[in-house]
Amino acid sequence: MASSLTTFTDEARIALDTLSGRATGLFSPSLRLGVTGLSRAGKTVFISALVHNLIHGGRLPLFEAQKSGRIARAFLEQQPDDAVPRFQYEDHIAALVNDRVWPDSTRAISELRLTIEYESASGWSRMFSSGRLSVDIVDYPGEWLLDLPLLGKSFADFSHEAFEMAVLPVREDLSQAWRALSAGIDPNADADEMTARRLAESFAAYLKACKLDERALSTLPPGRFLMPGDLEGSPALTFAPLAGIDDKRPRAGSLHAMMDRRYEAYKTHVVKPFFREHIT
Repeated sequence: MASSLTTFTDEARIALDTLSGRATGLFSPSLRLGVTGLSRAGKTVFISALVHNLIHGGRLPLFEAQKSGRIARAFLEQQPDDAVPRFQYEDHIAALVNDRVWPDSTRAISELRLTIEYESASGWSRMFSSGRLSVDIVDYPGEWLLDLPLLGKSFADFSHEAFEMAVLPVREDLSQAWRALSAGIDPNADADEMTARRLAESFAAYLKACKLDERALSTLPPGRFLMPGDLEGSPALTFAPLAGIDDKRPRAGSLHAMMDRRYEAYKTHVVKPFFREHIT
């Protein structure tokens, strides 16, 4: 019942936020553009190049409004979300243009507001006034999107899936150290922080090895184990799948109970807010 209530509350909050955003958009039109992808996909370069070309009137032959000369000007404004770090456009352009090096890759969420003044394609609309659109560009690691399916999975489901993936031919060698460590752990033993840390660190090392291996690209959550952002070192990331568990309620005070609780906390305090604030 508590789970259903939490889900209902989350959905109601999402609906209210969406309605509020649409009402505001009637008076000051804005578009939220999410740019995501796994690390090294080129997100930072893409955003920097797009913004630079719009601001400086660069060649964008596939953008009809720019091609036909209807873009009057584009400029940066203060972003609406003060709690979100700003996308460091100026630093990235300096790295590309002046230093001739690739900018640092995305490691956490960031945002930039670009406002575009334009003439409407409709001759009738053009007679009255020009248009103005604020584009809020949000850059976030694609690894974090890997967590969304966790919302519908129990800790036991997550554990079973993790071990099934770990013994696939392309992952078997990479996961060997983590699986060996897990095999020597009794989930029903008393909860122990150092054991939890060793398991979490070994599991994270396995995921990172998959990410670096071209054959075994990691698409296995939790995504924050790959890109922790501001959660690095947090207890929220100190959990790992356990072998040989089922959906039965774990013994209070056991390692299984600790891992289950932290997994659920991860979904509640990390995955759900990200989904609510940046995806819906």
